[in-house]
Amino acid sequence: MDYATAAPAAVRELIRQGKLTGPTTGFCDGYAQGNLVVLPKALAWGFLLFCQRNPKSCPLLEVADAGERSFSRFAPGSDIARDVPRYRIYKNGVFAEETTDVSHYFEERGDLISFLIGCSFSFEYALLEAGIPVRQIEEGVNVPMYNTNIPCESAGVFSGNMVVSMRPIPYAKIPAAVAITAGMPRVHGAPVQIGAPEALGIVSLAHPDYGDAVTIKPGEMPVFWPCGVTPQAVVMHSRPEFCITHAPGHMFLTDVKNSTLNY
Repeated sequence: MDYATAAPAAVRELIRQGKLTGPTTGFCDGYAQGNLVVLPKALAWGFLLFCQRNPKSCPLLEVADAGERSFSRFAPGSDIARDVPRYRIYKNGVFAEETTDVSHYFEERGDLISFLIGCSFSFEYALLEAGIPVRQIEEGVNVPMYNTNIPCESAGVFSGNMVVSMRPIPYAKIPAAVAITAGMPRVHGAPVQIGAPEALGIVSLAHPDYGDAVTIKPGEMPVFWPCGVTPQAVVMHSRPEFCITHAPGHMFLTDVKNSTLNY
């Protein structure tokens, strides 16, 4: 199967069967991918406010009802507990395990509420269509992501700093990359920084906090976008008693076209 042109439902089925467990960058051209956050009901209102106050890093696409295991608007018939290639479990803010199936958590707890958050993988198709390279797809690795010194606006127990993803862009194509992504605010929108990682508190591009390092070629500049891994950094900082997220780069594939998420 060519995962770039495959239907999202078909790829989700392979993920559900445990046949795909790697990053989803470049999968299902033209379809939106999403970040996942799952929290107990008692913490959900605070996190909903956190997303509302930080729309660049946490652009909310859908919220499932308590105990519900499907995103009915973005992926009817999906299984939130099995359709992500890899999940991360946090207990009191501490990373506890990485797994490919979180069904037992949903079965043990009837109060879990799932949040689907826009992902920058969704705008990569538009960059490619405009002739703008996407290096991690070219190199077959995960996108590099970095913790920053940009504070998010707190809500309830949730606070912390923004995480960004980085893509090297040729100098001449940076204006187009900015214009294209600015038109897609539901999947993080325009970059927050161009060319100066030190301004974000990033010490070394060769050592990302999440994902994999990529090659920056002569004539290119690192461009940084808000990233949906921000909630994971916030969870580790805020230490809620329980949380499930996707593993960085291992996204939830939706049935919704990226074009519907533009302005």
